[in-house]
Amino acid sequence: MIDHFGINCADLAASAAFYDKTLGVLGFGRVMDFEVAIGYGLPGQPDFWIGTQPDGGPSSGPNREVHVAFRAESADAVRAFFDAAVALGAEVLHEPRLWPEYHEGYFGAFVRDPDGNNVEAVCHTGG
Repeated sequence: MIDHFGINCADLAASAAFYDKTLGVLGFGRVMDFEVAIGYGLPGQPDFWIGTQPDGGPSSGPNREVHVAFRAESADAVRAFFDAAVALGAEVLHEPRLWPEYHEGYFGAFVRDPDGNNVEAVCHTGG
């Protein structure tokens, strides 16, 4: 059901130092590292992400948006998720498309839920 999730941090460097150490003792490490986000997990499986709060995000202070990605079986299922969310009035963050900067075959769509969280449907087999 859950493909991956992420939290936003006030100080990415401090949070990275914390998660590098605490997740490291559990056998997990950095598997993807971007300027504004770091993915942790086992090699090739970034299940947990930390990142910076986007400018103009829906919340500030200690209450930052959460990112949850739900696993979809196909690109058609990603599109169906997106269409259902939009029909319910969800704010569109990113329409369904390929995201090659994440990895080849990453196909996802992003919306805001009623509480302002960043919710995604993703499949890893392309569009």
